[in-house]
Amino acid sequence: MPQSYIKRILDARIYDVAIETPLDSARLMSTRLNNQVLLKREDLQPVFSFKIRGAYNKLRQLTEEQLKQGVIAASAGNHAQGLALSAAKMGVKATIVMPRTTPAIKVDAVKARGARVVLHGDTFDEASRHAQKLVEEKGLTYIHPYDDPDVIAGQGTVALEILRQYPAHIDAIFVPVGGGGLCAGIAAYVKYVRPQTKVFAVEPEDAACLKAALDKKRRVVLPQVGIFADGVAVAQIGKETYRVLKETVDGVITANTDEICAAIKDIFEDTRAITEPAGALSLAGLKKYVAEHGVEGQTLVAIASGANTNFDRLRYISERTEIGEQREAILAVTIPEKPGSYKTFCKDLGKRNITEFNYRYADDRDARIFVGVQVAGDGNDRRVLVDELREKGYEVVDMTENEMAKLHIRHMVGGHAPQVTNERVYRFEFPERPGALMNFLNQLAGRWNISMFHYRNHGAAYGRVLVGMQVPAKEVREVNACLDELGYGYWDETDNEAYQFFLG
Repeated sequence: MPQSYIKRILDARIYDVAIETPLDSARLMSTRLNNQVLLKREDLQPVFSFKIRGAYNKLRQLTEEQLKQGVIAASAGNHAQGLALSAAKMGVKATIVMPRTTPAIKVDAVKARGARVVLHGDTFDEASRHAQKLVEEKGLTYIHPYDDPDVIAGQGTVALEILRQYPAHIDAIFVPVGGGGLCAGIAAYVKYVRPQTKVFAVEPEDAACLKAALDKKRRVVLPQVGIFADGVAVAQIGKETYRVLKETVDGVITANTDEICAAIKDIFEDTRAITEPAGALSLAGLKKYVAEHGVEGQTLVAIASGANTNFDRLRYISERTEIGEQREAILAVTIPEKPGSYKTFCKDLGKRNITEFNYRYADDRDARIFVGVQVAGDGNDRRVLVDELREKGYEVVDMTENEMAKLHIRHMVGGHAPQVTNERVYRFEFPERPGALMNFLNQLAGRWNISMFHYRNHGAAYGRVLVGMQVPAKEVREVNACLDELGYGYWDETDNEAYQFFLG
C-alpha cells in the first residue's frame, strides 16, 4: 500500500548531492489567477532536475558488491545526469546507454559528470535493450528512471519539503507525469500526511499514459507518443507507479503544446528561469484547473521539475506561447487584391493589434493573407473577432487550432509571382509601439500596390517588416523620398539573392 512509502521517504538521505529547493511564490501568476500559486523549484538542483533525488537514494540502498560491480541506465535526459553525478559522489562506476540520436549537449553533460557513455541504436527502446544486455554480460545493476520503490521514495522527498516549507493548508499540488516516479512519491506522502490536500497528475495530451491506464483500469501502451515535452514522453506508466497512483491521485489533467509553452513563459516572468517543457507542465495543468473550475482564493503548488532544454528550442516555444494563452488568433482571410485593401482590413480590426502578417501576390482578384491578431485571453474574444470580420464581408478561416498552419504554413506563405511587374522589395525596422504599423500603411498604402508583406511581432523594441511593392522605374525616387520622410530604418533588398531565388 502507498503507506509503506512513508518510512522510505523519511529515511531517504539524499542531501549529500541534492539540495532542498525553495518553494517560491509566483506573484504575477497569483495575481492573474486570483489564487496563491507556489512553485517548487526543482530546476535549481545541481543537475537542473529532481531526478538526482531518486537516483542517489537508489544507489544508497545497493550492497557493497553491487556498488563495486557498477551501475547502468538507459536515458537520454535528466535521469542520466542525476545518476552520473550520484555515482561520481559515491565513487561508483556508472554507464549510461544513450541513443545515437541524442544531442551532443546531453552526451557531453553526462560525460562531464564522470559517467561512461555508450551510444547505441537510434531510439530509446534500442538503447534500453542494449543496457539490459550489458546487465547480463557484466553484472551491472540497472537503475530504473522511475519504476523502482527506492527511486520513488527519493522523489517523494519533494513532498516532504513542500509540507515542511508551507505548514498551512495547501488546496492542491500539481505534478508532472511521465513514468510516474515523482508523482507516486509525492502523492503517497501527501495523502498520508495531509489527505485533505488534492494531488493532480498532469500529462501532455499526446503522451497521457496514466490517463489511458486509469480510463482502462489497467496499464496500456500508447501507440504513439509526442516528444515536445521529452522529459515525460513515456508510452506506458510504470507498474509500481501505477499501483500507487491509482489509489492516491485526485485526477489527471492534460495540457497541449501551446499551453505548455505559455506556462514556460509564465515561469520565466515570475522567476527569470527557463524551464524545459516537462518542467512547466504542472503549471499548465494548474492554470487549466483554475480556468475550468473557477477556483479562487486557494493555495496551489506546481512543481517546476527541470530546466534541461536546448537553447534552439526557445524560438519555437516563444512562437507558440501567445496561442497557448489564447491571446493570439491565427486567421486566413481573403481580401480584394487592390491598393488600400490591407489598410482597410486593419481599420476593420479596430483597436486590435496585429501580431503577424504573411502575404504573397497570387492573382488579380483576391489576396489570401495569413494574419495573427491579438485577442483577450478568455477564448470568447477570438470568436467575436471572426464573427465581426465575417459580418463585414470577409471570408475568414480560423486556424488557431490548426497544427499544420502553426508549424509549417505560417513560414511557407510565399513563392514566385512572375505576373508581378516592377516589384521593389524593402526591409524595414520600425518602433514596436501602437500606431507604428498603421502610420507605415498610411504613408504607403493606396499609392503603390503591395505585392508581398511579412511581419511578425517578437516582443522586441523594433518590428521587422519585409514589403514588396509594384513601383514603375520612374517612381522609384518618389518611393525612396516617401520612405525617408517616414523616418523608419529601411533597406532596398530588390537585388538580394534570397528574394531573387525564392520570391522574385
